[in-house]
Amino acid sequence: MPVQPTRAALTIDGRALSYLDFGGTGRPLVPLHGHLSEGASFTALADALGPEWRVIAPDQRGHGDSDRAPEYTRAGYVADLLALLDHLGIDRTVLLGHSLGAYNAIQLASGHPELVEALVIVDTAVDLPDHGHSPLAFVLDFPYTAATRQELAAACGPLAAAVGPLLRPLPDGSGWRLPFHPRDTVDSENLVHGDHWSQWLATDCPALVIHGLRSQVLPAEQALAMCSTRPATTYRSLDTDHFVPQADPEGFARSVREFLASI
Repeated sequence: MPVQPTRAALTIDGRALSYLDFGGTGRPLVPLHGHLSEGASFTALADALGPEWRVIAPDQRGHGDSDRAPEYTRAGYVADLLALLDHLGIDRTVLLGHSLGAYNAIQLASGHPELVEALVIVDTAVDLPDHGHSPLAFVLDFPYTAATRQELAAACGPLAAAVGPLLRPLPDGSGWRLPFHPRDTVDSENLVHGDHWSQWLATDCPALVIHGLRSQVLPAEQALAMCSTRPATTYRSLDTDHFVPQADPEGFARSVREFLASI
């Protein structure tokens, strides 16, 4: 039977940070989504892990039901996560991150290794060159709000099928909004570019790198180097593109479950 999560929120500097708590009586696991996504994207993973793991999936700042923030730096994202762990009384957790979420997980682990039992990094390059433009710049053509859900989904073009189910009604009932703000998304994505090797190599907790063999983001050579240069790091490949959890949910969940069984 699918797990029914509880949605809750805490207030940080006047902003709501929303999260889904899938329950369970086991050790905590906090999965962090990528851009254009939200915590609910890990529902299938929570179902697969079952009650042995308590999965708490936040909507990171500016995503899903969480409020927009004044900035989208690593420090800002990590401060939110530290506040969430403190709010939940969690003093040690497994962190899983995909794309944006992986950078935040790596940064938190490097700064607060005592809080992180293990890392799962999903198809994320620790050296991401800045080519002078964001690959997500196309979302700047999307309206943030529209009068109807159908109108807003249609304005998202090829992303309509993926984003349509995530659209939110405006609080005053006047229309619908995206689960992310286009300008915030581009600002946030620009800030993940660069060299994150030092943060990646700063920790030695058990780690799993899941690599999509057809990834648009993580070259195979770098994925293997991430594992060979860092202690206690396991490599697992799946025949997917960058969006591993959606492209192969069963393979993704199996890879995570097998790794968790080893720690």
